[in-house]
Amino acid sequence: MGQKTHPTGFRVGIIEPWVSTWFAKKGQYAKNIAQDAQIRKFIKKKLYTAGVSRINIARKANNVNITVVTAKPGIVVGRGGQGIDELRASVQKLIKTNAVTIDVVKVERIDVDPQLIAENIALQLEKRIAFRRAMKQAMQRTMRAGVQGIKVMVSGRLGGAEIARSEWAKEGRIPLQTLRADVQYGFAEADTVMGKIGVKVWVFKGDLMPGEKADQNIKTKKPQSQGKEGAPRLNRRKRSEDNASGTEA
Repeated sequence: MGQKTHPTGFRVGIIEPWVSTWFAKKGQYAKNIAQDAQIRKFIKKKLYTAGVSRINIARKANNVNITVVTAKPGIVVGRGGQGIDELRASVQKLIKTNAVTIDVVKVERIDVDPQLIAENIALQLEKRIAFRRAMKQAMQRTMRAGVQGIKVMVSGRLGGAEIARSEWAKEGRIPLQTLRADVQYGFAEADTVMGKIGVKVWVFKGDLMPGEKADQNIKTKKPQSQGKEGAPRLNRRKRSEDNASGTEA
């Protein structure tokens, strides 16, 4: 009987990048792995309302650089950077080192991020919304965003039933065994009165050509548009006012 493989782990090193990038000497590897898991669990719990998609960790010498990819960077940064300063201090206390830097990156498209989709469905289940309705609405939003396929599975005491079961729905296609297929996965749990309900989401964004990497869904800063001579463009209203004042003179 075939078993399911984690879509991200299956594609790491082929089209997916590593979420932890560092080199460890003998005896230090297991400690770093455990510390990374501890950092991710702590930040995820502390910033759950900020819609954290993933947490990347890079180590260089004794420095630990943490990149938080979130849907609501304002909640993470806080007023005047107070929130990120408190988070840095908490992480430093957790791993007992002062060499910690934290970067915050915004998710470009929320509707195609499987982790955020799963957490949104879990939140609706906690508010007692029917699971089929929550699944259907999430799938429709994601398909409208331009992906090629989505699959959602919920497991647990659905609708308050005495016996737990699993139900799933799918739109488009999800080629799980194709390595060049950009399939991303998210998981969340809903804490309901009847117990926990697990939510799994697979999103297929399209096939990649050789040399291409998976879409990281990160918002990047765009350069400001400039005129022919490199000067910033004036808006039309400002330009027309200047012309009018010149004519009156």
